[in-house]
Amino acid sequence: MKFLFIGVAAILLMTSANAQNPAPAARHRYIVAAHRGDHTVYPENTLEGYAMAIKDGADYIEIDLRTTSDGQLVSMHDGSTDRMTGFKGLIKNLTLQQLRDLKVKAKNNADTATYRIPLFEEILKLCRDKIYIYIDFKEADAAVTLNLLKQYHMEKQVLVYINKASQVTDWRKTYPAMPLMFSMPDSAKDVESMKKFIDIWHPDILDGDYSTYTKEMLAFAATLNIPVWPDAQSPLEGPLVWDKAIATGLKGLQTDNPPALIKYLEGKGLR
Repeated sequence: MKFLFIGVAAILLMTSANAQNPAPAARHRYIVAAHRGDHTVYPENTLEGYAMAIKDGADYIEIDLRTTSDGQLVSMHDGSTDRMTGFKGLIKNLTLQQLRDLKVKAKNNADTATYRIPLFEEILKLCRDKIYIYIDFKEADAAVTLNLLKQYHMEKQVLVYINKASQVTDWRKTYPAMPLMFSMPDSAKDVESMKKFIDIWHPDILDGDYSTYTKEMLAFAATLNIPVWPDAQSPLEGPLVWDKAIATGLKGLQTDNPPALIKYLEGKGLR
């Protein structure tokens, strides 16, 4: 996930915005965000995977929010349905009913259960007061999203990951109190470049690749009360990655294996 830098007007608006919108109150010492839910057993971005992340004890589920052709919000990482369903089409060009008729592929051929693309409202019903939601804001409208969050009394139980500058202006105008998460560019490798990024974009939470952060960068973010919860997920994710993240001083990670990371953290006395 990389933030796209566009628009001088957007920069000016963000510079004047309040950058201290706190994330939802922490439930654990070390934050675990389940990337696309727990898809170690169930398909990614399904209600079953989200429910498993709740059972695991994760702090957040990360969902990918997109809009159907008839204005309904659903969760799927890809803009296309190809990979997850085998049906070739774009979510933005399909109605909700067309999407609901599709079956999401199981993790293995022995699994005969039926999985569907979830509606945002279903996710809110499942997660309310059980787990926070980390919304990767792919293709959606802030006002429509906020209306649903308020309907389910979830506006204080989410954060929004920003993919492009227009989303920042959208959220800062619609709901200035929403905590917004940004990834730093790969070029930000020290405190000076980190400070420049923060001065321009005013993130409430920082993401990115865990390996790009240094102890000095994390200490600087801490002086500004900006949590740093980057991505650990990769083919190499495991104790070696988690050990390095902890040694650097990170206090939260996004993971593709929430049950294993939580067990590891418990063994270290960090949960």
